[in-house]
Amino acid sequence: MRNSFLQSSWSLSFWRGRAPIESAAIGSILTALCLGFALSACDDSSSAGGDNGSGGNRGGIPDTVETFMELSDYDCGKSQKCVATYLTEYHDMAVCDGDNGWVIGTLIEKMDCDFSSSSAKATDKDSGPAEGSSSSVEKGLPDSDAKSSSSAKETKTSSDSKSSSSVKSGDSSSSSSADKLESSSSKGEVPKSYAEAKVMPSGTCDCSKYNCFTTEYLNQEFLEAGKYGEILDERDGQVYKTVQIGEQIWMAENMNFDYNYNDFHGENFGSKCYKESADSCAKYGRLYTWAGAMDSVKTGCGRGWKCAADTGRVQGVCPNGWHLPDTAEWNVLIDAVGGVSTAGTMLKTTEGWQIDAYRGMDVIGTDAYGFSALPSGAKETGGYFYYAGQYSHFWSSSEYMGDNAYIMKMTYYTALATWSYRTKYFGHAVRCVKDSD
Repeated sequence: MRNSFLQSSWSLSFWRGRAPIESAAIGSILTALCLGFALSACDDSSSAGGDNGSGGNRGGIPDTVETFMELSDYDCGKSQKCVATYLTEYHDMAVCDGDNGWVIGTLIEKMDCDFSSSSAKATDKDSGPAEGSSSSVEKGLPDSDAKSSSSAKETKTSSDSKSSSSVKSGDSSSSSSADKLESSSSKGEVPKSYAEAKVMPSGTCDCSKYNCFTTEYLNQEFLEAGKYGEILDERDGQVYKTVQIGEQIWMAENMNFDYNYNDFHGENFGSKCYKESADSCAKYGRLYTWAGAMDSVKTGCGRGWKCAADTGRVQGVCPNGWHLPDTAEWNVLIDAVGGVSTAGTMLKTTEGWQIDAYRGMDVIGTDAYGFSALPSGAKETGGYFYYAGQYSHFWSSSEYMGDNAYIMKMTYYTALATWSYRTKYFGHAVRCVKDSD
């Protein structure tokens, strides 16, 4: 099955194929930590084509394969284990794991292979890393001119950049990660491979070199099973986990890019850490005004600025290849996890939310889909922060009556995920959704 997802990020394996590699080249290959698909590489070091390594019968595996998908054309069984091929599309080597899978990047070093001897020369092609080139509560859908989930428009991505990925080849006789991911979508969509999703396997980026959130609040079963992807924001080196829910791919962590937007008084209305604490940013990400979430400098949207009736897809503060979801896209997510009445429970983290044992009003999240919504609180005008541990508010790109915009709201005391609206000066969290292909 070409859409099968990787079973484990620790034993990343790829689509069936063949390959050669060399020990001299392996060092530089291992330092190519993240080949950015829509983003940048996790490392600026170059991976070399070099000599092909030894290891097993080549069995028809060529020295060079043009595209990632072509690897599925070649058997990668026990007799081909450790055979490598130069993958032109990613400017890197792919190594057969002997179990119908392929390994790329730092996980090659975890393989039990001897690359000290070499056979044929792979290629003289440049092998450097690929470049990567957004106050009353209302249940359900917004009662404005916002689009409904049934009319969510299809969008096209302008990103044609590449990423390192690793996917287990599908086989009807084997247990694939696609089967394990079945529970992550009530609609039964086939999970995308890392290559198709244009994200990297979780754990690809070295967190000693890049900024990573703690994995404490993520769905641990998803994490261990390799169901999270990963992207690197080339602007500041922040790493974000990603997750596929239905046909959408969402960030599983809140945006943390330090966006600065000054009003005519020179006051920063872009983004803040909760209570100005760096520890809060490290846990929750940043709280953005709507102007900051929308990247008002670029879009001309913010408080007092009425956006066009249809702003289309707005990248906003999100990294390249991702964008601030509108109400229609949020509604698609809510539908995919079972609807408004239980979406809050399904999307909230299992830890980090207030427990109100006295009143018995707390509704514990299950994080059944790996979205991992944390109670990041909010910021009002005048610098007042409130409700961390109790509320999670996410901006949409959809406006409500000029000075307000819609937020998706989850609380500690209800299973719901509901629409509300807030003034654009307030600070709320941002979750980005992947541009669709």
